[in-house]
Amino acid sequence: MAKVHVTTTVNSETVEFLCDPNQTLLDVLRDELGKTGTKEGCGTGDCGACSVTLDGRLVCSCLVLGVEAQGKAVGTVEGIANADGLHPIQQKFLENAALQCGICTPGLIVATKALLEKDPNPDEKTIRYWLAGNLCRCTGYDKIVRAVQDAAKDLAHPA
Repeated sequence: MAKVHVTTTVNSETVEFLCDPNQTLLDVLRDELGKTGTKEGCGTGDCGACSVTLDGRLVCSCLVLGVEAQGKAVGTVEGIANADGLHPIQQKFLENAALQCGICTPGLIVATKALLEKDPNPDEKTIRYWLAGNLCRCTGYDKIVRAVQDAAKDLAHPA
């Protein structure tokens, strides 16, 4: 099967790659582009560990083909921090101990950023609903919810 040439934007940087037509965006990100922050948890779209944004929409990259990224903007966990340091979301995950083994953390951070861009002041019910597609077997979610609430406050009222 012939590889397909794809031009896309990943974390605001234009990239080109060759991929098999049936290769997932998750595999392209990890294997072709070296973006290993995006994790594979289940490979079936059930856990959210591979969450990225595709043209601003939160998706499981294990369910999207790499060729579908043609001409679109992909956002991964690597694009959240900046040269000055951690993004407030990442900092609040650390401060609230909202991570343990780390498999789910990148997907949760990407999902949190997508949520806070859509709703900068979500209530607890909204946070839990929005993050329902991201499974965590370690933390029990309360610390994650607190981290999202704290990040929302910080982003609304920067120091």
